[in-house]
Amino acid sequence: MSASIAGNRDLPASRHDLSTYWGRVKQSAEISDPRTLFVSSAGLENAKSLISSYKNGHIPSMTPELWKAKQIVDSTLHPDTGEAVFLPFRMSCFVLSNLIVTAGMLTPGLSTRGTILWQIANQSLNVAVNNANANKSTPLSWSTIAKSYFMAVSASCSVALGLNAVVPRIKGVSPNTKLILGRLVPFAAVATAGVLNVFLMRGEEIRKGIDVYPVLSEQEKAKKEIEGGEVQSLGKSKKAATLAVGETAISRVLNATPVMAIPPLILVRLQKTDWLQARPRFVTPVNLGLILTTSLFALPFALGAFPQRQAVSAASLEEEFWNRGGKDGEVEFNRGI
Repeated sequence: MSASIAGNRDLPASRHDLSTYWGRVKQSAEISDPRTLFVSSAGLENAKSLISSYKNGHIPSMTPELWKAKQIVDSTLHPDTGEAVFLPFRMSCFVLSNLIVTAGMLTPGLSTRGTILWQIANQSLNVAVNNANANKSTPLSWSTIAKSYFMAVSASCSVALGLNAVVPRIKGVSPNTKLILGRLVPFAAVATAGVLNVFLMRGEEIRKGIDVYPVLSEQEKAKKEIEGGEVQSLGKSKKAATLAVGETAISRVLNATPVMAIPPLILVRLQKTDWLQARPRFVTPVNLGLILTTSLFALPFALGAFPQRQAVSAASLEEEFWNRGGKDGEVEFNRGI
């Protein structure tokens, strides 16, 4: 992310108003834009060079070229480490990485073996994405990652298999209702395991805390531009970590809800049409198209639910941070994605 590039002057956080939900949605759409995946290594280095020039005062103001460079860097680099996030696990690749896995989980008439294999594949991807985009001020051990993975896989498979066994036995509902409930089983499994996955993968942050920083006033930013230096962490806050992880878990559910619910419900209706009944080989392509379309629209709305760079009152954290906030008594931290 651009914040990880050295320089005395900070870039504007966004060309959009991040204090509003719609502004964060538009910002999230830029970060998750799949077109940034096609930027070459040379293109990334050029974007980093442009941002570095601005942050060191060689470029006086933001230009369309600089905004484009910021989009490339923000969608590619981790804000804590400054390293490129492994391509399949970037938010800009999230829709494409999840497409096949989601389509597999939503396959009509999936067998028990298929249910287990696709749930394992989904949780494997979730663990990788959560680990790649988590706050890195409190790194995870491999044993913690392995434990989180196996617990998330167990939870998702248990929910999916349990509901698959229960739904057919429900009495007093029509066959069509049972069909719809059966198609929504993957959503229940994904939502449950997704929340668990986030809390397990990032539990170390809650136990040890994450770095929080004072929010700088305009005068302090101007002083920093002249004198240089980095903003020093005030320490690690467990309350900030709990907020960051909780909001990330909610955003995962917000993203999964339309993606796992809308396509299967539409597909149920389409499979009753004469056109699709006469062309059963088109069920899979139609399913993929529904998932892809829903995912492209849903992801920015889910990511925009909460700011990535979160500012809160220092008084809402542990006592050691009271009266140590910056502008308006606030501190900020990287929520992670």
